[in-house]
Amino acid sequence: MPKQVKLAAHFPGVNNTTVWSDPRSGSQIDFSSFEHLARTAERGKFDFLFLAEGLRLREHAGKILDSDVVGRPNTTTVLAALSAVTTRLGLAGTLSSTFNEPYEVARQVASIDHLSGGRAAWNVVTSPDAWTGQNFRRGGFLKREDRYHRAEEFLATVRELWDSWAPDAVVGDKENGVFARGIGRFVHRGPQFDIHGEFTVPRTPQGQPIVIQAGDSDEGREFAAKTADVIFSRHGSLESGKEFFADVKRRLPAHGREPGELLIMPAATFVLGDTEEDAHEYAREIRYQQVRPATAIQFLEQVWSRDLSAYDADGPLPEVDPDPDAEPLTWGRVRHEKDPLAVAAKWRTIAEEKKLSIRELVIEVTARQQFVGTARQVAESIDEYVQSDAADGFVLVPHLTPGGLDAFVDDVVPHLQERGVFRTDYTGDTLREHLFSR
Repeated sequence: MPKQVKLAAHFPGVNNTTVWSDPRSGSQIDFSSFEHLARTAERGKFDFLFLAEGLRLREHAGKILDSDVVGRPNTTTVLAALSAVTTRLGLAGTLSSTFNEPYEVARQVASIDHLSGGRAAWNVVTSPDAWTGQNFRRGGFLKREDRYHRAEEFLATVRELWDSWAPDAVVGDKENGVFARGIGRFVHRGPQFDIHGEFTVPRTPQGQPIVIQAGDSDEGREFAAKTADVIFSRHGSLESGKEFFADVKRRLPAHGREPGELLIMPAATFVLGDTEEDAHEYAREIRYQQVRPATAIQFLEQVWSRDLSAYDADGPLPEVDPDPDAEPLTWGRVRHEKDPLAVAAKWRTIAEEKKLSIRELVIEVTARQQFVGTARQVAESIDEYVQSDAADGFVLVPHLTPGGLDAFVDDVVPHLQERGVFRTDYTGDTLREHLFSR
């Protein structure tokens, strides 16, 4: 039997994966946008909807980075509202383990699991810097290893809270006036958290809501292998996907887990056309809309830590090297290696070999896994990745809000269903059943 493809829909933010200036692009904050994407994903029988969350807007050269102004409502608020307009779709949200507390996160996710009838998931992330921490009472900065130590104990504590109510604790015995036996009392004492009390939310329909983890470092991979149900990964090519897949799956037995207990779902974009040529031309247009000249220069300045505004985005890379000792120009979620000189050297090699301008280079190095072609070709490519053990499925990131998923559901999903690798209807009620039922 072929492996079944897992699919999730990522609500796109205003960033360089989104074409917010497109006339068809809608609001990032109106509930109608969230509802449209969720209903579309459920119509396509997707496993879950995924919401990212930023705790501070990125800044560049002292100003808000205009390509990253999201302005979205709180994640758990949106998911709670979506639970009322969907019936089967999983609802996944990102919540930081650095600037939250286990009790509040456990309560929020458990509440969504109850409201949705067992469809909640939590994407566990760490927040890396004091700059983000300035928005919080605690503030401060945690070193990388300390963030993971906190995250690991944070998740373990949340699981203890979810398990503190027995499955049969709520008896509702009206005749004898007994509502519950064995209220969820807990005691946790560890290096990060020392808490005790009574958890206010009974055991949820899933028992343990789904846990997603987005780390790619060695620490992140080990953390996911030990604790997560799903990895939201960044590995795009077939070969790098296979390497990541094999590396993470081989770590599972050390934690008493089987390969099928952890799903790997990279982020992916897609572009459809009536012909392959049409799709590739449209994909090129989208990338040039996403990476405007100013965006390309700003992206380069993140590595160079220099004012490069005098350079032409359609010209060659600067002759000057990055300043490794300068204060960064961009604050918040900059994903580059720590050595700017090494990054610049790598990018120079790519630009020289492919004869790329600054803008073309940025397009080259920022491309996510992208499925481009006719609907049938895209379905075949997705299936190839899954059957080749480069992924278990994908978290699809459309470039338009909120209608960017419509064409995929209408045109690609039927081809996956014809191939016998994607459900034609839901067979369970909970997200855990969607993801792990045979």
